[in-house]
Amino acid sequence: MFVLIAGGGLTASELARSLLAQQHQVHVVDWRRDVLARLHRELPTEAVFEGSANDPWVLERAGIARAQVLAACLPTDAENLALCFVARQRYKVPRTIACINDPRSAWLFDARFHVDVALNQAEILANLIGQEMSLGDMVTLLKLKRGRYSLVSEPIAAGARAAGVALKDLALPPDCVIAAILRRGELVIPRGKTGFEPGDEVLAIVDAEAAADLARLFEAPAPASAPEG
Repeated sequence: MFVLIAGGGLTASELARSLLAQQHQVHVVDWRRDVLARLHRELPTEAVFEGSANDPWVLERAGIARAQVLAACLPTDAENLALCFVARQRYKVPRTIACINDPRSAWLFDARFHVDVALNQAEILANLIGQEMSLGDMVTLLKLKRGRYSLVSEPIAAGARAAGVALKDLALPPDCVIAAILRRGELVIPRGKTGFEPGDEVLAIVDAEAAADLARLFEAPAPASAPEG
């Protein structure tokens, strides 16, 4: 896959390094001397292109006409929106991703400007905090279908409602599939008769509502209230 990254900030350069490690082709465009000096230290020389991503000549030299993904990581939201629009309208780039600098501008990052994916750090952090607060020990490993579904990992606590219950007898929430069980370092493929044991690490594919219901099945029971004296 060929990814063109506009802007060479720290987030963009780390993205470039990660993609290159996965054997993707990456070109990074930036105009700032200090940023370019750092990029040349961190990335292969052939991956770094000097110039403004607002300049069509620079974009074309960096290969935008054959890019499969454009990642707009420029310092202002106006630049990122304009670049996504031009990338789709003029160069027919199939996929565009844009970073949101000001959360108040998030409403602009949609199909009108040909933004396929908008990265709003404030929203991502808020969602992560909400998940941590509501889902206990459940960890989200991967987002699927643009976040509609998630691959999650959840340990089964001692005394959980699911402990000692076979998969076929457990009232799983809708839109929930148990993918695997990690038990004492071994992978268990779940079948109908497979029972859940305290300490099991369960991998499941769920939507947001099912994740909360599944967490309640696997969590430790709430401590009993002390009788009123």
